[in-house]
Amino acid sequence: MQKFPMTIEGEKALRTELQQLKTVERPKVIAAIAEAREHGDLKENAEYHAAREQQGFIEGRIQDIEGKLSNAQIIDIKTIPHTGKVIFGVTVTLINCDTDAEVVYRIVGDDEADIKQNRISVSSPIARALIGKEEGDTVVVQIPSGTVEYEIDIVKHV
Repeated sequence: MQKFPMTIEGEKALRTELQQLKTVERPKVIAAIAEAREHGDLKENAEYHAAREQQGFIEGRIQDIEGKLSNAQIIDIKTIPHTGKVIFGVTVTLINCDTDAEVVYRIVGDDEADIKQNRISVSSPIARALIGKEEGDTVVVQIPSGTVEYEIDIVKHV
């Protein structure tokens, strides 16, 4: 079975969502289904069908999260010695060689990626280009509009 890398924060967020779904959302939907059944004919009961659809979504999400957590490889970057090498979980500062613009990314698991918070997936083109490189190295990243050249400035274990 393939393991999927995940940060401690990512695991905590999934466990929180799982707890919310099991203790709040699931009972709420079960109550809504019970109430809709009391209204009579289920064939033409839109409330019942909507509640059943919501229940299916919740149960599917619970299974999805449980599967991800069971196959997760939790990586605490703070416990790994700093070598200046780009690995999963690090925060890396890049300098665009053409524009001298600075950008900071944290390399995280697929479910944790959020470009608005500068968290990129380990399977993204930028992260794949960076993994294994060291501070001071120059990398060329393939993007839809061509290529971008970055210099790896700082690698932090935070």
